Amino acid sequence: MNEKIKSEITLDPYLTAPSSGEFQRLRRRLTRQTQLAIHEYSMIQPGDHVMVCCSGGKDSYTLLTILIDISRRENFEFKITAFNLDQAQPDFPVRTLPTYFEQLGVNYLCHREDTYSIVKEKTAPGKTTCALCSRLRRGIIYTKANEIGATKIALGHHMDDAVETLMLNMFFGARLKTMPPKLSALEGKHTLIRPLYMCEESEIARFARAMNYPIIPCNLCGSQPNLQRQAFKKLLKEFEKTYPGRRQAIFKSIRHVIPSHLADLNIFDFDKMQPRSDRSDNSFKSNHGPDPAEGLAGLVASSTGFMSLLDQES
Repeated sequence: MNEKIKSEITLDPYLTAPSSGEFQRLRRRLTRQTQLAIHEYSMIQPGDHVMVCCSGGKDSYTLLTILIDISRRENFEFKITAFNLDQAQPDFPVRTLPTYFEQLGVNYLCHREDTYSIVKEKTAPGKTTCALCSRLRRGIIYTKANEIGATKIALGHHMDDAVETLMLNMFFGARLKTMPPKLSALEGKHTLIRPLYMCEESEIARFARAMNYPIIPCNLCGSQPNLQRQAFKKLLKEFEKTYPGRRQAIFKSIRHVIPSHLADLNIFDFDKMQPRSDRSDNSFKSNHGPDPAEGLAGLVASSTGFMSLLDQES
């Protein structure tokens, strides 16, 4: 099923939002953080057509709401199209998102393509579905972005996602790498942006509960009890109990990199003692370590053991 509606955003996304002071403060904080990310990383320019990927989860609902609000109040204009990919998961409520988009009065495109069956067929028992699912999903997203003339593709990843990805890559990919706030894909044909990059997941969850969004659970990701990212999320949560504020500190480290105090010959010339100008993102080959999406269960089997190790080293 393909549905498309062309309309202007006519409704205030906060018409039915709580009026409490607590919610208004949360709203302003998330909006400020989103605006800061947009401006610092040059995510959106005047005249852009932003395709906002909406899965039906708390993050993408929040992203759409805040971007609509910003588009109504910014001193430059940009167009928004909400996009949902129905991957033919069992019991997927096909009318939930179209109904929500229509009530909001936002341009939208809903596209159905059965990637669920492919992922279930091709993924070996006991393995996570994320890698194949995301590859198939990305290909469809890029195709639809081309079709509607989108200049930017907005994703709902947030601060916690960036921190968890950094840790996964360090522990199981042997590299300092995370999801960036802005990324050029397919040789510059597409630009991915993450406007919620500076927002914490806990605050997004509070915001989504207050907005009472019609959340759609994922029957692929959400049904995997040993999902590695969830395991690392648990590990970081335990870490926060012992060392509060560490998640924010790790995130700040992503924004404050000192190449001369690392040991990567690809980014720093230790002969001339200066950063390299010919640095390439492809200089680090994939065979330098295992896939970070594999094998985390053993580490997180006992997060308390990991905490004890840190205590011994401090």
